[in-house]
Amino acid sequence: MVATAPYPAEPPHDSRTLSGRPAAFGERVSGYVASRLSITIILVLLVLAGLPIAVWLDLRNLSERALTEQADELSSTIDSIRNYYASNVVGRVLAHGEKTNVLPNYAEVPGAIPIPATLSLELGELINRNNGNTQFRFFSDYPFKNRPPHAFDEFERQALESLRQNPHSRVYGVSGSIFDRRVRLATPIIMGAACVSCHNSHPDSPKRDWQVGDVRGIEEFSISQPIAAHIFAFKYLLIYFAFVTVTGLAFIALQRHQSSLISRFNKELGQANEFLSALAKKIAKYLPPQLYRGIFAGKDVEIATERKKLTVFFSDVVDFTASAERMQPEELTALLNEYLTEMSSIAAAHGGTVNKFIGDAILVFFGDPESRGVVKDAKACLAMALDMQRRLAELNVQWRTRGIEEPFRVRMGINTGFCNVGNFGSDDRMDYTIIGAEANLAARLQSIAEPGGIVLSYETYMLVRDIVRARPLEPITLKGIAHPVVPYAVEGSIATAGKAAPVINEHDTGLDLFIDTDAIDASAAERVRRTLESVVAELKLRSRTAQQN
Repeated sequence: MVATAPYPAEPPHDSRTLSGRPAAFGERVSGYVASRLSITIILVLLVLAGLPIAVWLDLRNLSERALTEQADELSSTIDSIRNYYASNVVGRVLAHGEKTNVLPNYAEVPGAIPIPATLSLELGELINRNNGNTQFRFFSDYPFKNRPPHAFDEFERQALESLRQNPHSRVYGVSGSIFDRRVRLATPIIMGAACVSCHNSHPDSPKRDWQVGDVRGIEEFSISQPIAAHIFAFKYLLIYFAFVTVTGLAFIALQRHQSSLISRFNKELGQANEFLSALAKKIAKYLPPQLYRGIFAGKDVEIATERKKLTVFFSDVVDFTASAERMQPEELTALLNEYLTEMSSIAAAHGGTVNKFIGDAILVFFGDPESRGVVKDAKACLAMALDMQRRLAELNVQWRTRGIEEPFRVRMGINTGFCNVGNFGSDDRMDYTIIGAEANLAARLQSIAEPGGIVLSYETYMLVRDIVRARPLEPITLKGIAHPVVPYAVEGSIATAGKAAPVINEHDTGLDLFIDTDAIDASAAERVRRTLESVVAELKLRSRTAQQN
């Protein structure tokens, strides 16, 4: 009988992670994007292409706004100058006829027009009144008496000092915060010949020693640009950044979702692998190593057999029923399992397929699913049987020391012939085994062997006759085989011909002897010989004493 493992349960699965429509939708979206590389590439290219387009659109918009503001301010400045000139210069000249005067206090004299300094001061007032971001001022540290003095700040004082040292230069000042910027330009007011004549002779002038080329004061142009007011001039860039932000967050969310999915799948896969690994180890206990290696390598499992020439081995414990009656069930189970484990290890070491355990009997065959050739398979089977008998002798000694009075003695039979081998059974349950008269013959050969002996069929003996010594037995007949079969009892290997058996194992009342001559080294051989001689001498003495009595 071949035991079978229960049907494996499904791998553990956390259904909570897959429940709910949002999770399912996220999986579909992430799976769709991840499975289509071209879509991901197109999205990345669109995002990269959006930046220069957004910058170009914003630059165009900013340029249009700057030009519009400059045009508006310039138009306002020109209008202010034209209106001032029309009313304060041309209008006054026309109103007074041909005669006019150029005076600083021109407003008090009919027909008079302003001097350049007065013109500059009043133009500054007009420009500053109509423009918020552009300011113009005309001032000096030597103002006429009827004009209020100007309060110089640090920039203006340094600018005036610098321009008087270098009248042909310009002085710039930049200030402001992160939300606005202010640019100031200071240029010199240089005295000409007419200006020198007027200022040195005018009664309201505080200075009377001006010379041509002197710097009387400065003209200051101040332009303010509130950055916050024009922040929305970059609307396309802001829209692009918002799009990139949303897209980036979406990609991050998608990647996190995919990462969580992959992590969960890896966890489930790891659990499934652990489950399958444990299941495979359990299944391996019920299958020959060659068979389960083929199954886990991807070999198809189906009902199929083939006819092959195999070497079949069958062994059985002598008087196992009697031994079972003398021993407790727990002790018998432990002893039998130890015996089967040792024999299975030897079979695996020789490349045999341990097909099944039938109680205390063992069925092993060579030639499937792997074969080294009929001859080598037969020789490997014989070598396995010899090793089994040798190991069993060692185990018997160990078992006797544990109090087992009658350890196991095993009969073995080996036959070579054609058998049907493969999977037998139904679609739901299969059994990998062999059937045929040749398998039955191996069991019959085992039944006629002496306890501790090995019996070969004629065909097996012919395949291994160069390595084994055997004697023929009486022919036997078997159902399904037309001609009588001549069995051969194995006496030993040819390598030990002419030598004593390497292992001597005898047990009787008052006798417990186990000698492995191959394991005894030269230093211990003499001591063992003397011990045996003393035992023989004692037995001879007791025999003579018994005869005399």
